[in-house]
Amino acid sequence: MKLHSLFFLVFFLISTLTGFSQAKKDYSKGANLIETQTYSAEENAEILKLYQGLRVADVSDGMDMVGLPNTGLVNHEIHADWVDTQNMSHIIRGIAVTARYVPTQKPDRPKPGEDFAAWEGHFYSIYSNEAFAEAIQPGSVIVLDDVEDRDIGSIGSNNILYWVKLGAVGVVTDASSRDTDEIALQKVPLYLRKKGRGIRPGRNELESVNRPVTIGGVLVMPGDVVVADGDGVVVVPRHVAKEVARHAHGILEKDKAARRNLYESLGMPIDNTVK
Repeated sequence: MKLHSLFFLVFFLISTLTGFSQAKKDYSKGANLIETQTYSAEENAEILKLYQGLRVADVSDGMDMVGLPNTGLVNHEIHADWVDTQNMSHIIRGIAVTARYVPTQKPDRPKPGEDFAAWEGHFYSIYSNEAFAEAIQPGSVIVLDDVEDRDIGSIGSNNILYWVKLGAVGVVTDASSRDTDEIALQKVPLYLRKKGRGIRPGRNELESVNRPVTIGGVLVMPGDVVVADGDGVVVVPRHVAKEVARHAHGILEKDKAARRNLYESLGMPIDNTVK
């Protein structure tokens, strides 16, 4: 009986250790530990409809009401490149498509005698491309976690307009953009930390697409809701997006009613913000 019990114990220990060994993951080649989800165009459209007309302030209050104060408030250094207070065309309400650029360790210039244009084109296509463009859908917001400490114009008046053609409603970056005068003229909503000038080749590389990124101290997951206006940028985690929108609309309607009464009592012409 004792021999049988001992045999069973040894068998149990071997099985347990073998199972543990098989379950143990090998991180030597790297691993993604935060899972991301994908959403259909119909699911995204349903969410975006809930955010029509909402301001950053309303959404921020909605986040408070679901128990997530300060969770999605992007650092105020990330600001609008331009503001249109007549038509509010600088406002962004969209679904995040994320990408991360990192500093390169590759040479920052061609080899002696190498053609600059050929070197530049190769670097763009192989190392610092825009693969995230394939994920753009109507209503997408391009969220770029870029190299904020370097003078890199990853965004310009040309590529940002191409992203709009694909369906993007705006861009948010924690770094810089070049061609900002033209971008303002083109009326493409852009939220950035600073102005940039340098090209990407020799300065950064695309590290990932539609993975978690950090913008202004806030985690942004692909599929999250991004709202941006003159007050800044707020990010709503997808799992609370519907509840936040419901609370935010309540805040907005009360504000509109109160301000409309003040407009009327002061003889001010009614504008779209109080209708």
